[in-house]
Amino acid sequence: MADLARQTIGLGQYPALILVDMSLGFTQPESPLGGYFDAEVKASQSLLSAFRKRNLPVVFTTVVYDRDEDASVFRARLPSLNILKRGSAWVEIDPRLAPADNDLIVEKHFPSAFMGTDLAQRLRAMGVDSCVVVGLTTSGCVRASAVDALSHNFPTVVVREGVGDRNLDAHAANLHDMHAKYVDVMSLDETLAMIDRVEHVA
Repeated sequence: MADLARQTIGLGQYPALILVDMSLGFTQPESPLGGYFDAEVKASQSLLSAFRKRNLPVVFTTVVYDRDEDASVFRARLPSLNILKRGSAWVEIDPRLAPADNDLIVEKHFPSAFMGTDLAQRLRAMGVDSCVVVGLTTSGCVRASAVDALSHNFPTVVVREGVGDRNLDAHAANLHDMHAKYVDVMSLDETLAMIDRVEHVA
């Protein structure tokens, strides 16, 4: 059965870049949660440069646990998450994507960048009208964050080269599913071209 008809929405005039869980716990292959994601980091570097050149908002998320009861069911399901405790190097953003002083860092307990955080309110307070999402992993926290961005009524683009997954079949299936129903999945070049057309310069 064919996918439903859909329209390309694209971006508004003040998009935010959301880098989902580009922390060492996910970008490093020696982590039980990680993998080989150098290409995804490189694509994210290109987007960071474009957003900073245009003075557009940048948001990083990282999973951080302080207490045993934080996301206890999720952690029971995936015990490897227990490495992501405050003070651990695994929760630090990969230095190849070092946050700037004015970037927003959102700490979260669950897959979505929006669940249990004030991200949606902070984006609206900044005047953000759309989102570009990259990060790790495609079938997990990227998908949850992208769908929740839509659920908060933000037009959203997921950048194909900027997201990765340890399971390539899950990666491909989730990109297809997100594009079929929820967000625009676009190439890095297409996304950079849209950013170049953004008129807002702070």
